[in-house]
Amino acid sequence: MNSITTAARRALAAPPRRTAANGISTTFTHLTTRYCKGPSCRTIASNATATSTYPNHNDGSFRDDVFVPPIRPNIRSTEFSERLAAIKNAKPFSEFLTDNFNRQHNYLRISITERCNLRCLYCMPEEGIDLSPPAHLLTTEEILHLAKLFVSQGVTKIRLTGGEPTVRKDIVELVAELGKLKSIGLRELAITSNGISLARKLPQMVQGGLTALNLSLDTLDEFKFQFMTRRKGLSNVLKSIDTALSLGIQPLKLNCVVMNKVNADEIPAFITMTKDQPIEVRFIEYMPFTGNKWSSGKMITYQEMLDTIRQSHPGLEKVQDHKNDTSKTYRIPGYQGKLGFITSMTHNFCGTCNRLRITSDGNIKVCLFDNAEVSLRDLMRAEGGMGPEGEKKLLEVIGVAVKGKKEKHAGLGELESMPNRPMILIGG
Repeated sequence: MNSITTAARRALAAPPRRTAANGISTTFTHLTTRYCKGPSCRTIASNATATSTYPNHNDGSFRDDVFVPPIRPNIRSTEFSERLAAIKNAKPFSEFLTDNFNRQHNYLRISITERCNLRCLYCMPEEGIDLSPPAHLLTTEEILHLAKLFVSQGVTKIRLTGGEPTVRKDIVELVAELGKLKSIGLRELAITSNGISLARKLPQMVQGGLTALNLSLDTLDEFKFQFMTRRKGLSNVLKSIDTALSLGIQPLKLNCVVMNKVNADEIPAFITMTKDQPIEVRFIEYMPFTGNKWSSGKMITYQEMLDTIRQSHPGLEKVQDHKNDTSKTYRIPGYQGKLGFITSMTHNFCGTCNRLRITSDGNIKVCLFDNAEVSLRDLMRAEGGMGPEGEKKLLEVIGVAVKGKKEKHAGLGELESMPNRPMILIGG
């Protein structure tokens, strides 16, 4: 008792003003709490001012109430230990991947081929493209080396793009190797595909670690599909959607580039796809790239699309977007899926951009609409380029490129006149 203060002694001796049925007692000047009953009971006192637990029970009817202590969260000891270890081992985000506007780039898009089995109007020039010599493209070893390096610096999401990624012969094996990076911090492994040759490979890719899928689909009409892609194959894409749903891939997103007087009239049909299936259809503003004959008359703005949809779905609700989302997401009450709008032309999302791109020939591209590029391939192929010293040089060059990223890309009225690669040579 020597350590108990005089105030506490008085609190222990003072008769309680009110006593609840479970033994918890309070006075208006001191607080005495009893944790059990009987002679072995331990009493802890405080001179803190207490407020009545039952302020509206002045008639004493509180005496029959039962005090229920707060429930401790049910966290397994192993889970708690894992969380504690993660906190202790957490590293500050890499300075190499942080730009001058404090944007942290934890999302890497890697184009793994220039080749494609479609010829989409907005992606590839009508006359085609000159493919790079095979020796100029990144090898599987180089792709994996870069991926591991970026993950070691804080990248948590990798998306494979093209061209069409599935035309690459080793796509299944490549996904499996990238999937192993989850042991050092990778959380999401995704792919963007046109779905033509995806369905039969998808189960193996999921087994190898694929966690998310974006499918490019701009029309649900067979004739229009042939016009927009200059190829047949709509049934193959629809089969890939069914396969992805059967495998439970989430998120599953359909990317639809909306063009005036081409496919804008199909917006209602795409919305119907979200009614009974967990699909997010994302409507994309038509963007200018070299050779795609962009014009403002072909572009349907986000606001125009939104106004049109609200005419038939007035209950359309905005969904809370994540910090780095590129799309503005909505839902229709009662529908399983969602709608998204990628608004690069009218409402840019540069302020929260966390994406970097590696082209199939090994250049780092810090912004989709910036034609400034730096070769990482050449650094890796120099003497010692794949070793520790080479990695240091790579990080230095990556850091300089990231630091050179602009606060935002050019706006509508400037983008169409700026030189840039065709979309197929960028990788989205």
